[in-house]
Amino acid sequence: MSDSPLFLGLDLSTQGLKAVLIDADGVPVHESAVHFDRDLPSYGTTNGAIRGPGPGEVTSPVRMWLDAYDLIMERMRTAGVDFSRILGISGDGQQHGSVYWSSEAERLLASLDPAQPLAEQLSPAAFSIQRAPIWQDSSTTRECRELEAAVGGAQALADLTGSRAYERFTGTQIAKIRRTDPDAYNATARISLVSSFMPSLFLGSIAPIEVSDASGMNLMNVLTCEWDDRLLEAAGGPELREKIGPEPAPGGTFLGKIHPYWVQRWGFNPECEIAPFTGDNPATVIALSTPGDAILSLGTSTTFLLSIPPAETAPKRFTTSHLLTHPTTPDAHIAMLCYKNGALAREQVRDQYADGHWTRFNELVEARPVGNDGFMGFYFPLPEIIPPNVQGNFFFSTSPSSSSPSSITTLSESAMPSSAHPRAILESQFLSIRSRITAILPPDAPPLQRLVLSGGSSLNPVIQQAAADVFGMRVFVAGKEGAAEGGAQLARYAWWRAQNGGMGTFEEMRAMDADAGAEEARKRCVAEPKWERERVYAGLVETYRACEERVVQACAVKVA
Repeated sequence: MSDSPLFLGLDLSTQGLKAVLIDADGVPVHESAVHFDRDLPSYGTTNGAIRGPGPGEVTSPVRMWLDAYDLIMERMRTAGVDFSRILGISGDGQQHGSVYWSSEAERLLASLDPAQPLAEQLSPAAFSIQRAPIWQDSSTTRECRELEAAVGGAQALADLTGSRAYERFTGTQIAKIRRTDPDAYNATARISLVSSFMPSLFLGSIAPIEVSDASGMNLMNVLTCEWDDRLLEAAGGPELREKIGPEPAPGGTFLGKIHPYWVQRWGFNPECEIAPFTGDNPATVIALSTPGDAILSLGTSTTFLLSIPPAETAPKRFTTSHLLTHPTTPDAHIAMLCYKNGALAREQVRDQYADGHWTRFNELVEARPVGNDGFMGFYFPLPEIIPPNVQGNFFFSTSPSSSSPSSITTLSESAMPSSAHPRAILESQFLSIRSRITAILPPDAPPLQRLVLSGGSSLNPVIQQAAADVFGMRVFVAGKEGAAEGGAQLARYAWWRAQNGGMGTFEEMRAMDADAGAEEARKRCVAEPKWERERVYAGLVETYRACEERVVQACAVKVA
């Protein structure tokens, strides 16, 4: 029906803003996108971000995001979208990024004039800091150590928040701003994540931070889902409790109705409601997976995601992985491994050793045997997250039958066969994940059944097959909507629960979808594991770990 409800999901990623509309059955019916570098070139971003001025600093202009909101609405209207049919809005933002509101922000948000675009009314006056620190920032190592020390060390912080201290996490970013720019910090009335900044624009007031995305801050107790006062004090002093806002908001709820600005400027339904927005990784889980699936996102970063259902025993927390609160299911969690050097590192290998072409890259991968004749390569153009703070390229020759130190020889780059690099980067990136999966899964967990790929590299058939072989799982590729579709599903879930008196689980809603079969059909099986190859990789895990330890030691010597 032409007047049936629609639900809008917005995904504000590093490089762009995407909008996806789904219908009441959860089927995508429209997609629009804005690419920051191409569509908003006046901001001078590279891949959506600005590096510097300090070492490791990476930010994005908040005003650029406001302009992107207006531009994507314009594109949706040009495409014929009927905004009056949209009854719920949610979405996701790049995790960890933070926005700093001034004391004028609430007044400016509440009094938005529909005759003017957002940026003209909110920037710069609504913000105490004009450029938002984002997840690629690695400038807060000092603050990481201080935050860990405040609660008894890295493992104690991981037990409390789901992660050890990470440079990109919001708590340490706040602590650095408080230390290096106290005037800006004192001028900050509220702090949002990117994901809570987004609904604030629709509500006309600053939205609370959502519970799953709050897990990426090192400030929330990941089991109780409440802010931890010791961590708030350590990161931002006694005033941070007020700046951070109320306790994190759960999914499946509405925060309020849309501000009249959107009704009058774009024709939204005044009854349209706004649900909490989450982080990009939880939204990807919502969009792409069912229980028993793992997700491998092969975007700018490489991210491995895995849902852990509620259990009597709390999941283990580690200093090399993350545990997030689940966005829709109380007491459930998402385990996550995140690597900064994803597509960037693969593209550098492609450019340097495969003539800049993926076709040549794929040919070189397929020309080399599984296990790469014992050659291993590690590629970290940026300071890495797992293992922490390693940077540079490292090469080894190994004996396939042994992981003892004597069987591993460190090589110079010139001693590594040039044709070995494409296979080496795929094997090392995937073996890093495989070597950590067993520890993440609960001991009684059934084997993972499917690996769902997303992100730019997910359509490469050679990468698909390599993933199937290394992980020993059937590989599927999901629809292209990704995190934005997850955001739209969160909006639909809040609406569906409201229709059912606040009852019902996300899984129950999805099971009732009229098009549930078609939804599964959108995930195509693209690769089956070749078990003789999987056995080779199973035997390489310990060798990989030994080589990785050498990389960690080499980087520690450089720092010392």
